Amino acid sequence: MNPLSGVFGEAWQLYKGHWTHFFSIAVVVFVVLAAVGILLSWLLEGWFAALLGSFIGLVGTFWLQGALIKAVSDVRDGRADLSVSETFSSVYPKLWTILIAGILLALGITLGLFLLIVPGLILMTIWIAVIPAIVLEDRVIGESFGRSRELVRGSGWHVFGVIVLTILILIGVSIAVGIVLLPLADWLTSLIQQLVSVTIVTPFVATIWTLVYYRLKGREDAAGVSTPEPQPAA
Repeated sequence: MNPLSGVFGEAWQLYKGHWTHFFSIAVVVFVVLAAVGILLSWLLEGWFAALLGSFIGLVGTFWLQGALIKAVSDVRDGRADLSVSETFSSVYPKLWTILIAGILLALGITLGLFLLIVPGLILMTIWIAVIPAIVLEDRVIGESFGRSRELVRGSGWHVFGVIVLTILILIGVSIAVGIVLLPLADWLTSLIQQLVSVTIVTPFVATIWTLVYYRLKGREDAAGVSTPEPQPAA
């Protein structure tokens, strides 16, 4: 039995019912990162400004990812119990763990994709629940990778199918947005594409992949599998 059957439909219903909440969370990050980028361009020049801007952007991106995972978890009962600020605050203590794990994920998957693509897709599959494990189970970095692989075990092809379909959806949305924005100036096209990506597409993807985590965990719980409690960080 496929534990991920219907996950896209469930994700769409959840996203549609709470899109304003997800949008509010995402737009905060978009506005802050845009403001920081403008400020840095005024105050600094050269490689240092670019490096600092990239780092701040990376932190903001992973904070958003963690916040969206928390938000999806929060609204699964049909209502948002946490405000936007409370959602960000709840993730903040785990931000550096998310950041380091995210960088390791990106490096591993990128290297795997470079090595004939297939290894990268395999790593993307077995590591799909790394960030949810940190946000929702308080796992430390090493535990989160093992926990994700443990959850995916036995459902690898199903998870892989979700990833491929998600990628195809992203490609389709990107093409559609690009066609609509063809008449606009390049700078405006780029700005709108970033806005759509951060505030609309990213929350939907976070909804899908967070529900993947819950489906896999639900299968584990139904099987009566005992999972070790996360150990406090030293």
